[in-house]
Amino acid sequence: MTAEGFLEGRRLQLARGVLLQCIMGGYPAARFYGSDDGDLALVAEPTQIHRLPWSDDPRALAICDADELTGESSNLSTRGQLKKVIARYAARGLAPVVATELEFFVFAPNTDPTQPFRPPVGLDGRREDGQSAFSISSNNGLRPFFNEVYKCMAALGLPRDTFMHEMGVSQFEINLLHGDPLLLADQTFLFKHLLKEVALKHGLTVVCMAKPLAHTPGSSMHIHQSIVEVGSGKNLFSDANGEPMAMFRHFIGGQQAGMADFTALFAPNVNSYQRLCHPYASPNNACWSHDNRAAGLRIPASAPVARRVENRLPGADANPYLAIAASLAAGLHGIEHELEPSEAIQGEFEVPDNLSLPCTLHAALERLKRSQLARELFGQEFIEGYIASKTMELTSFFDEITPWERRVLAAQA
Repeated sequence: MTAEGFLEGRRLQLARGVLLQCIMGGYPAARFYGSDDGDLALVAEPTQIHRLPWSDDPRALAICDADELTGESSNLSTRGQLKKVIARYAARGLAPVVATELEFFVFAPNTDPTQPFRPPVGLDGRREDGQSAFSISSNNGLRPFFNEVYKCMAALGLPRDTFMHEMGVSQFEINLLHGDPLLLADQTFLFKHLLKEVALKHGLTVVCMAKPLAHTPGSSMHIHQSIVEVGSGKNLFSDANGEPMAMFRHFIGGQQAGMADFTALFAPNVNSYQRLCHPYASPNNACWSHDNRAAGLRIPASAPVARRVENRLPGADANPYLAIAASLAAGLHGIEHELEPSEAIQGEFEVPDNLSLPCTLHAALERLKRSQLARELFGQEFIEGYIASKTMELTSFFDEITPWERRVLAAQA
């Protein structure tokens, strides 16, 4: 809308069905978002109105809540779902603290989707060949792009902890500083948007698919989580002697109880399971461990004041609002019901059947359909609408025959 209209306080409205629009552009049946498909109000978050530094013309972006016209948050809004989870913690005098680690690939433009992605040509005139993981000079060939990314992050008020080259070819990772979950979800969303926009200016393509390249590590969005006491800010995962508290165990127990039911929320696309079925430190399990990257729930080595639980299941393709909401909701469920976790695992291990997770989108959606816990925590309207939208996407995928099928199966008798 125009700047004048925004500053005058003109209300921007949006059809409810847009919140269930699938990634191909279609919509599930109207019964999932109200047969009238009435309007929602987009209410700008005052702290998240930003002038876009990469735009030559004056433009701004406002992150909005999607509210019913009666004033309450729409059940279909993932940002609204996260706010409700945070409010449930606050009612108990608790405040969750999170940080996200986002991985992504920087590629040359890919105008033919039947062809694999390729690394871009760097300043040295060459394409990276995969020998730059964790190198201090690994992004020199893309220095102009990253310099603008850093400047745009500063302009948007996005503090960064560390930036590094990851294991994949032309794959990078950023660690955002820990803080309020809603703020971190907003920052993660803004950062992904920023990456894609700045990449276009530099003739590049940033891809946040979970698994864009075969035989290469996928891209995750690990979520680090702790809980502090409102007022004091004390980390309630550690006691005065630095030992784990009961709340720490119960939080892990809740994570384990919800991970299989919520896999479709953490891994929302067909491609998500390419990452999970070829692990490369992308574990598809609900085991927990002290500093073992093969576990879905890892407790990083840290001082007691920084004790936290890292959920390693979400991919870079996950909705940050929904993934954080689902992870925190599962942890709170464990606290409320005093759930005890399994025994911690270390070293090489086999995943017990009760801690294995769905390994296809179809299986994950079937698990979500059967989940009473998901309906209790997120409401029937949201869960049924989400399943309907994702089922449309899965059906669209099965409507196409892949090159593998033509190459391998066509010659079979």
